[in-house]
Amino acid sequence: MKPVQPPPTALSNTAWKILLALGVGAALAPATGAARVPRGWTSAAPSGGERIAWKHCGRRLQCARVRVPLNWSRPSGRKIELNVSRHIASRPAKRIGTLIASPGGPGESGAELVTNAGAELDAIGRGRFDVVGWDPRGTNASTRIRCFRSRQSLVSFWAGASIPEATQESKRFRRKSAELARRCGEVSGTLLRRVSTADSARDLDYLRRLLGQPRISFLGLSYGTFLGQTYANMFPGRVRAMVLDGIVDPVAYVKGAEARLENGVSASDEVFEKFESLCQAAGPARCALAARGPVKAHFERLLARLRRAPIPAAAARPPGELTYSDLLLALFEPLRSPGAWPQLGEELSAAEGGDGSALETRARLLRSPTGWSGVTTSAAIQCADGPARQRSGEWAKVIGRLAGVSYLQGLVQGWWEWAPCASWPARDPDRYAGPWNAKTRNPILLVGTRHDPNTAYANARLAGRRLGNAILLTHDGYGHLSSTDPSACVERAESEYLVRLVAPRRGTVCASDRQPFDPEFGRPLR
Repeated sequence: MKPVQPPPTALSNTAWKILLALGVGAALAPATGAARVPRGWTSAAPSGGERIAWKHCGRRLQCARVRVPLNWSRPSGRKIELNVSRHIASRPAKRIGTLIASPGGPGESGAELVTNAGAELDAIGRGRFDVVGWDPRGTNASTRIRCFRSRQSLVSFWAGASIPEATQESKRFRRKSAELARRCGEVSGTLLRRVSTADSARDLDYLRRLLGQPRISFLGLSYGTFLGQTYANMFPGRVRAMVLDGIVDPVAYVKGAEARLENGVSASDEVFEKFESLCQAAGPARCALAARGPVKAHFERLLARLRRAPIPAAAARPPGELTYSDLLLALFEPLRSPGAWPQLGEELSAAEGGDGSALETRARLLRSPTGWSGVTTSAAIQCADGPARQRSGEWAKVIGRLAGVSYLQGLVQGWWEWAPCASWPARDPDRYAGPWNAKTRNPILLVGTRHDPNTAYANARLAGRRLGNAILLTHDGYGHLSSTDPSACVERAESEYLVRLVAPRRGTVCASDRQPFDPEFGRPLR
């Protein structure tokens, strides 16, 4: 028998990179308080002592399939399956319970999160929690949304597709989005009506019960914060501890696709300006774009050039051209990850010098059939939560407004996610649209990064005021989620809260360990 390991220290930076790529000893007290359950929904209580049938699938890892009702208001009806993974606590003698983790998207795999980063998630809870993740209904290895009957059909549909710029291209893409929505409805129509976040919150509550937890300990990242807020407001008495990092504004999210996307791109341009100013300050030795002179002026010159004509991408495989919309698409991922900013500086410098190969390669990954499929799954869940208020024929008005909010991401996000919603063939009758002010026994810990391009810091401040019992921890850093700009201060606060239920003081601000463009960025402090 192996000796009990000592308590893990703060979460490693490598682990946080894994979290991003997918993009907690005392007995638990009994649940209290009434659940805010939509009318007609039944309790998610397991019947007959039902438990999860775990199978070994790796070191300290277990996997399972869990059947849940397609429609929670008809629990005896058709069932679907959830793919679930568990990492066993490294200090079982000191085990507190189970920490359930949910990554973003929507549509990212919680099961893969646990499989790939289980040891690091275990460290957040100092080895005292089993860690469980699952693929939300409609996604990944759970019963999933399908819009094509074969891989060949999917590849053929998306072949050559790109974010449109000119009017005629936009009209064609609008028709393509409508055809996509039609196909999704034809192949997965029944499931499309049951993939809202409220449905997933009921699945989450069922998992909680199967795991034998009177109250939930939960880590939600990005879209996972919307799931967390939904669960906390539907079932406030069933929350033990909840860490939400990268806060989604639920009011804007459910108001409609237009409001949701306006909120989602509202901070993108400001964060890119931070990239420009930090690149300039770092100088040519650390940011190649600064070698050409004023960074902001050179980027604007690059945009103007691409508006006139594409730039060669001779080293791309196959060779091609970098277009204006592909540049915007290529900025999406690195803007979220300050550790990638030096490389982004090199790629923008190369493009400004006439070689768009690296940026074009980035863009192609996102507009590959696999990339488009991931966006479709994400859109399906978001369309269920907050349907579009304007139809696809009004694309010029909506896309123009989004581009006005963010010239960097409005065009991309509008065609990625609004366009399918504008023709979406299904509505979820049980979606949850508020209220959002539930009071939990223990405070919910909100982690907001000041310069987050996807979930604006303002969202975290709003949630802190709106929820009945919440503490906002400000991460004075950059990128989407605190993990992308590591802070030992944030990591300590999260662990202390999850293990001991001790939240940081109101007004606490945690600095990042290092600044972007620091050669030591991502390495632990000495």
